[in-house]
Amino acid sequence: MTTEETPETKGVRLTAGDAELTVSPENGCRIGSLRIGGTELLRQGPRFGAFPMVPWCGRTGLGRFRNGGRIHQLPINSPPHAIHGTGRNVAWSQVRSGESSAAFTYDLADPWPYEGRVTQTFELSPDSATVTMSVETEGDSFPAQAGWHPWFLRNLGDGGADAEIAFDAAWQEERGEDHLPTGRRIAPKPGPWDDCFGMPQGVDVTLTWPGRLELKVTSRTEWVVVYDEQAEAVCVEPQSGPPNGLNLLPRLVTPIDPLELSMTWSWRTPA
Repeated sequence: MTTEETPETKGVRLTAGDAELTVSPENGCRIGSLRIGGTELLRQGPRFGAFPMVPWCGRTGLGRFRNGGRIHQLPINSPPHAIHGTGRNVAWSQVRSGESSAAFTYDLADPWPYEGRVTQTFELSPDSATVTMSVETEGDSFPAQAGWHPWFLRNLGDGGADAEIAFDAAWQEERGEDHLPTGRRIAPKPGPWDDCFGMPQGVDVTLTWPGRLELKVTSRTEWVVVYDEQAEAVCVEPQSGPPNGLNLLPRLVTPIDPLELSMTWSWRTPA
């Protein structure tokens, strides 16, 4: 494993076969780059790549959530809501390294009202990348969510066709005019999407760049947000609960029950 800085990325570079994955711990421990055979798969830029969503995913309605009898107010960073957690905005500490794997942590702090630790690990092979995240507390229990927000390039260049998205969801979370789930589950609708889908057997979404590459996003969690309303990129976001989940479906992190989940990207080129 080596550390490198380029105009596009700054961080820790993992390698396996012809796959290169760069983690940027100083920029929210996001994956800044994923190159397969020299081809970049992620949209470049400090806001893009693939960032962790923690300790909540998507929008939290009006930035408010309850834990028992206490109501907490989060900063409004996507008016009128709080979006995508705090982990993407802080520097993480590297705790383990190798040629094809690494691990990083950060401690939850203000504006999140509870103490805890988040760990993210990365494992790269020649045909896959697996990312694992955990949220732990040694003190008060609190509701939390975790997930990832990758920005896959819609087009890989060289005159190729745009990415195609394929998945089979059991339901779609109905989205209200405020962009929050209403709590109703409906039959999946055709895109374009900025929507959350339920996959009770586990997330399984395929991105295909015809004639170039097929990439599968899988996770044992059952929620995924698909976002394809921008021209430059498409997003497939496995997460531990639906948007506004701190309120709709709170999952408590306790001293004996951390929140843990993983995501795998696996790829193959056409025969």
